[in-house]
This record gives sequence, C-alpha cells and structure tokens, in this order.
Amino acid sequence: MAEIGKALLESGWLAARSTEVELTGSQLTTTHPPTGPNSPWMEAVVPGTVLATLVKNKVVADPFYGLENEMIIDIADSGREYYTFWFFTKFQCTLSGAQHLDLNFRAINYSAEVYLNGHKMVLPKGMFRRHSLEVTDILNPDGENLLAVLVHPPDHPGRIPPEGGQGGDHEIGKDVATQYVEGWDWIAPVRDRNTGIWDEVSISVTGPVNIIDPHLVSSFFDQYTRAYLHATTELENRSAWVADCSLNIQVATELEGSVCLIEYLQTQHVSVPPGARIQYTFPKLSFYKPNLWWPNGLGKQSLYNVSITVDVKGYGESDTWGHLFGFRKIESHIDSATGGRLFKVNGQPIFIRGGNWILSDCLLRLSKERYKTDIKFHADMNLNMIRCWGGGLAERPDFYHYCDVYGLLVWQEFWITGDVDGRGIPVSNPDGPLDHDLFMLCARDTVKLLRNHPSLTLWVGGNEQVPPDDINTALKNDLKLHPLFESHSGNALSIEEEDPSQYLDGTRVYIQGSMWDGFANGKGDFTDGPYEIQNPEDFFKDNFYNYGFNPEVGSVGMPVSATIRATMPPKGWQIPLFKKLTNGYTEEVPNPIWEYHKYIPYSKPGKVHDRIELYGIPKDLDDFCLKAQLVNYVQYRALLEGWNSRMWSKYTGVLIWKTQNPWSGLRGQFYDYLLDQTAGFYGCRCAAEPIHVQLNLATYFIEVVNTTSEELSNVAVEASVWDLEGACPSYNVFDKLSLPPKKVMSISELNYPKSENPKPVYFLLLKLYNMSNNSIISRNFYWLYLPGGDYKLLEPYRNKRIPLQITSKTSHKDSSYEIEMNVQNKSEKPDPKILTYKNNFANRHEDGEFDMASLEPVHNKTEEKQKAGLFQRLYRQFPRETDGSKISEIKGSDVGVAFFLKFSVHALKTDNKGGDDTRILPVHYSDNYFSLVPGEEMSIKMSFEVPQGVTPRVTLEGWNYQSEVPTVI
Repeated sequence: MAEIGKALLESGWLAARSTEVELTGSQLTTTHPPTGPNSPWMEAVVPGTVLATLVKNKVVADPFYGLENEMIIDIADSGREYYTFWFFTKFQCTLSGAQHLDLNFRAINYSAEVYLNGHKMVLPKGMFRRHSLEVTDILNPDGENLLAVLVHPPDHPGRIPPEGGQGGDHEIGKDVATQYVEGWDWIAPVRDRNTGIWDEVSISVTGPVNIIDPHLVSSFFDQYTRAYLHATTELENRSAWVADCSLNIQVATELEGSVCLIEYLQTQHVSVPPGARIQYTFPKLSFYKPNLWWPNGLGKQSLYNVSITVDVKGYGESDTWGHLFGFRKIESHIDSATGGRLFKVNGQPIFIRGGNWILSDCLLRLSKERYKTDIKFHADMNLNMIRCWGGGLAERPDFYHYCDVYGLLVWQEFWITGDVDGRGIPVSNPDGPLDHDLFMLCARDTVKLLRNHPSLTLWVGGNEQVPPDDINTALKNDLKLHPLFESHSGNALSIEEEDPSQYLDGTRVYIQGSMWDGFANGKGDFTDGPYEIQNPEDFFKDNFYNYGFNPEVGSVGMPVSATIRATMPPKGWQIPLFKKLTNGYTEEVPNPIWEYHKYIPYSKPGKVHDRIELYGIPKDLDDFCLKAQLVNYVQYRALLEGWNSRMWSKYTGVLIWKTQNPWSGLRGQFYDYLLDQTAGFYGCRCAAEPIHVQLNLATYFIEVVNTTSEELSNVAVEASVWDLEGACPSYNVFDKLSLPPKKVMSISELNYPKSENPKPVYFLLLKLYNMSNNSIISRNFYWLYLPGGDYKLLEPYRNKRIPLQITSKTSHKDSSYEIEMNVQNKSEKPDPKILTYKNNFANRHEDGEFDMASLEPVHNKTEEKQKAGLFQRLYRQFPRETDGSKISEIKGSDVGVAFFLKFSVHALKTDNKGGDDTRILPVHYSDNYFSLVPGEEMSIKMSFEVPQGVTPRVTLEGWNYQSEVPTVI
C-alpha cells in the first residue's frame, strides 16, 4: 500500500525541443522513453522555464551576463515551436485497494499535453491555475510510470519594438500570463516568455475520500481575548458507496524544537454520497488569548499548525491536509486625516514602510532557499509590506510561507497593468485578456491557493489600471468582505450569517487598482513615483508628495563593483562619462552594457546635481561603486525618514519601487540578483526601525519616531558632532524624555551648522537610549556638509589610518556559520562623559515590539574555537586566542571616525586567480556600511552557509582602509 500524502517530482527531469523529437507522447511513455541526457534530450530545470533549461545546459548564452541576452533568439523571431518543449521523468507508485493517485501541476505556462504510460490528457491554458489529474487507472502494474509533458508557450508572445518599451507591443496582455516578459524599463525581454513547468509537480495518494481546499478564518471578540477558528473544506468521495467519515481538525503550537502542544482537537462525523463532492463547515473552535500574529517590528509571528484528516469507515485514513495559521485580524479604510489608506492589524494602526516586488528570478528557478533569503532580507531591512506587482506573478505558497514566518504583509495584485491593458504607449488594449472567463478561473484558483496565509493582506485588481468592467465587477463580488470583517462591524456573528470560512475569502479588502481608493490620489491618475535620484532634503519637504499613501517611489540601485565584474565583461567595467553641461549640471553617459542593464544615473540635470560627483570624480569602477554606495545609503535613508517625519499627519505609508531585481539590472534595488546587499539596504534598515532617532534634513531638527503601540519613558537622545580631525566640537544630551506611542516627536534643532566656524564636512551621531542602563534603542550616523558645499574633503580623509581592534566569535555546525564581530575604534579612549560608546543595544522582550531575534531561531548550534584557516594576517595584526575568541588589530596612528566600514565573506582559495569572484552569498548581517567615532565599539552579527569543502574568511574594508583590503578576520 502506498503511503497517504504528497510526493514531489522534483528530480530526474529531461527536456528536448519538440521539433527535435520524432516520437509521439505515447511512444515516449511506453516503448521509446529517453534513456538519459543524450541529444536531443538534456537535464531539465523543473520547476523552471525552457530558457532556464537551455541556460543550465549551455545551449544558449547566459541572459544575465553582459549583452548575451541579445544572442538568444526571441520567440517573436523563432516562432512558438522553437520554445515548445517536451519534459520527461519517471516515478514509482503502486496502489492497493481503494487508493487513488492524482498527478498535480501547481502551474505551467501556458498549456500542455500530458502523457502517462501512453495515455493522453490535456492541461488547458492559463499560467495561474492548478491542474490535478486522477491517474489511478493508468498506472503501470510494475510500479514504474513514465510521464511526458509537451509544454506550449503563451498564445500571444508579442514582438519587441526597436525602442523597447513597457511590455513590448503589449500582445502578451491577451493571455492570462505574466506581462513583464516582453521587457520593461528595468528588465530586458525574456526570450521564451517564461514557457515551462514553473511550479511544483507532485503525486498525491489518497483513499476513497479526499480533502480539497480547506479555508481557515479567525475572528475575535472581547478586545482580542477570545478568538474563534472557522474552517470549511470540500470532501470528494471517489468510491461507488456512501463514505462514512470521521473528519478531524487539530490545532497545535510548537513549544521547543519538535515538541508540539495540541491546543484543540475536534472530530465530526460526515457521510459523503458516492461520487459526490460536498462542502463541510466545522463548528467553530474557541480559543482564549491565543498568541497573535503580528507584522515585522510590532510583535511575534505566532503560527499554529492546523491539520485536517479524514478517516473512512472500513478503510482508515483517507487523506490529510496541513497548514500553518496565524490568528490575526486585518482591517483597512481611507484615513480621513491624510486621505491615504490605513491598515490595522489586531486593532493597531500600522505605518506601512515596504517595497515593490517583481519576482525572485526571471527564469522562474524558484526555490524555498531563495525565497527564504529574499523574504528574510526584507525583514532584515525592517520593512513590513511587500507589494506583488501586477506585471509579475501570483506569488507561490513558499513565498507566502516565509512572509508568514518573517512578518511581511503582502499586497497581491492580479495580472493587469496600465502599460499593457489600456494606458501604454502606444495605447494598449483596455479589454484585458481575450478570455475573461479564464482570467476569473485563474483568479479564483489563486485565492484558494493563498487565502490561508496570515501575511496576505489585500487583493488589488491591477497596477496603475483597473480590470475591465466585467472582471472588476466579478472580483468585487467574489472578494466581498464577510459582515464580520467590514470596518463598521460589531463583534457578534448572527445566526443568519454564513460562516466566514464559507466565503471565497471574505476577510481582506479588494481594491480595484494601485492608484485608487486611498492609494496615490485615489482616482487613478498617474500620481505615484518619482523614480530617479533626489536631493535628500527634498523628501522632507511638504511639496515632495501630496497624497497619503505612495504605492511606488523609486531611485538608484548601483551594486558593488564585484557584482559588475561577475555579470559583465571588461567593456562593462567602464564607468560613466561625467559630461558637464552649460547650466552647471552633470550628465552621466553610461557604457552600452550599463544602458542595456537599465542603469539609472545619479544626476538629474536641471534638478539634482550628480550625487556621486559630490565626493569627487570617480577614478575607476571600484571608486565609482564605493561612492555610489555612499549615495545609496543617504538616498534611501532620507526617503524613508522623510515619510517617518510626517507619519499619520500627512502619510499612512510608502512602498519603494523596488527592492530587488529578478535579473542583473542596475536600478531600483537593495540587493542584486547575486544576493549581495547595496548600502541602500542598510540605509533602509536604519530608517525603518520601529523606534528611530533621525535628523530632519529640511529643518535640521532632531526627531524621534515611535511606530509602536508602547510609550517609551525615561529615555534620552545623545547628539555628537565629529569633524575630520577626530574632534567633537558639539555634544548634547536631551534627557528624561517620554515618547508617546505612534507619534513623531521633535526634540531640538541641531545648532552646529549655525555655530562659529563650522567645518565644511562633519559627522553627526545620534543615539536614543534608555537612561536606566544606557542601552541603545536607535543609533543613526550622518555625514553632512554645509549648505552649498560638497563631500570632496572626504577624499583626502581616505588616507587617514584609524586603528581598529576586532574581536570575533564563531560558531558553526556543518556548513552553517554564525559569527559575531566586535569592532572598536582605538584612535582615542572613550570620553568618560559618553556613556553609550559600547553600543549595547536594548533587548526587546518577547511580547513587546520588534523582536528581530525571534524571526530566525537557531537550533543545535555548537560554539567551536576558530579554525586557523579562517584567519589571515593583514598589515600588522596581533592575534591571540581568548576563550574561543580571536582578537585582531589594525594599526594606525591617526585620530578620527572609522568611516563606512563593510564586512564581507569570501571563500579562502589557495589558487585564487585575480579576477575570481570569491564572495560567499547570501550573508545576513545585523548591520553593515557602518561608522565608528573615536572610542566607540559595535558588534556585528552575520550568518551564512558555505559550499561543501569551502573555508570562509571574513574581510573588513572601509573608506579609510582601501589599500589594506582585505582585512581578514
């Protein structure tokens, strides 16, 4: 008897171009199966796309590298047959008795014929729908089953105009498919239009009765002290007799490790007629003070394991289903004070600071590991919302799982964009896809796939456009709120009302478009943006943005120089030409490879002087990219701090366009495709912390932003100014402060620029701390220049040698490493009056706010002494072992700020050739691109995985340490 449950078919796939295979699907799955990766067959990427398979096998060039995407034939030129591919695999399965087997495709693009053991089945059109085929009667008796799938591209792949454009010629909009694949202003065209088996394939064994699409809903009463879990599921009886069933629902919570506490267990008896499919609603389950799920920064992401099983009399266990579930309530309305949409979670208003998301990889090589990194990066940045843009995907359950775990609210759009669906240049078709019924089928199936995730916050009809009238009306009707979740609702569920779990969703608001109903100007006018470099102080000004919630505002995104070298040939290492214009501004002229990769310049002639040039004309690629990181940090910190400054008085939220790239693009990103963070990542992380001290760059007032629901008392703000000689000409403490919840408090004006003989370039260090123990709540470091000035004095400052002491502690298990680096600026002893120099950050209690440590629990980590190979000498270091720690010193005789320090992790190679990219990625850092004033110290934590057989080394570089790179710790 086969085991009840699901098994993934995720390995052993082969693929071949259909025109190169002379056999039929029946022959491939009976008498003439492929025997291995022999021409024309090759190893396939499943899940993934045809293009992913071709890249893996080096049949085509790497579209992420240089201009090589131009070497790949586009489907418009090749014809659809060129990207029509066979996929083949085998699986073992032998059933017994009344068992049934389903073959499941969670998504394919765009249609397919399936052959199993010589039998043909059809997967109809549509990129965003699940397919489940019962194959019980066509399994081979010997247990080995042969599966071949012929996958066809979208019906209307379109053609790319010579000038490119948003969504090419917009033909892709006639299909229910992702639209970015014809190219956008941030990505080149994807040549196969994402054709392929792009989500998981599985087989599932059940008994006579199977469970279909349960829906879980929580409701609350008595100020969230009492909660109900509502659950409805469909049951299908595939037998020829009445099935007498015991239907069980269990709710458990994890205590320690793998120990679970069962909080609720209920059994109901249900009869299902032969061949019937029924809907069953459990009596509601009551909970007292359940642990609530909170967004990132406002509490823990408490999750319960909910499992449903069905036992059939005379058979036993027939099917089982499980899902993580969070008790939470999300509300949304248009705020009367700002006109922006306001979100509440568990009754608390949430100030939204989030980002726009396209997808993880434009070849759809989607994996749990990549999703985990992507989503944890967003949590690391202290963001609390991700918008899944309408030209991309209906994101996958694995994406939502990690949003549940890390506390990211998700705005999910359907597959409509203004550019492709009625508002593009040239004007596109406003009627949406040709098949409106197919669109709604995909939409309803997507809702069923995702609705049990607590992170899912709202549905939106489209990007900068509303769906066609009939689709919009259908979505409004299907996604109407249950009365219990309407904003004016009371707490009682009347006897006449349907159980909320009987709705398709019923718990989340549906908004018809991204610029309607509380977003942008609320009327659909193009009032999102802007999307280019800004003067940092402008973000704080009253006229920068006029509406309460901006769904898209973007800027630059240059990665580090190592990424440029890894993704471009030497011709792509040429930095832009800085062309002086007659009006005094500078125009950047990038090389053709940067232009192809959608580079956004760091100047806007007529409005913004080149922000890189403020530091001096870059000499080479390394210099350009380092100065770009300085700008990235300042730009994105200022963007979010500008919104912070007017929290609730003018703004309810902002979403940055965008947080990442699914391709090797050079704009709008906090980390690149290779998963290395830009400095903008840490500027965002700084500004978006739940409690934050900041400088208003327009008024030069120090402000404290408290986004939490708790009042802070007995706290102080320390403001110290440091010059390039290492002196502290201004030091102030503003003590005995009380900070009300969800408020912005103006503390005092920074008077240093108005003092006698202020330095043209200076540093400002702000700290918010608890007076009882000097623990740091928020730390913020600025580099500033006087009005009308620039940062050019920082150039000679690079020659200063600031001594550092670095103490490291390492723990690792197998390939997983955790390292803590304590870095101290030894250029002067700490000033006795400065009590916060150790930067002991406040511990955040479990039930309290923003407990980042709870996001990623570490189990079974063993601390070991450092391996000698982890460390190398650099300059003059004096290492010594101390209780499993390593102490290293970088000698220097100058006094001053150790400026813009950055850790990175590399593979230690004895045969390293000069141009190799040795970075180990991804790495999660508690902070990076940080600076230390004289006497100050700070601990940086990092965690990462290393490939088998690789020894990691940690390097430290910085503005003052260019000639010594790498500093190996």
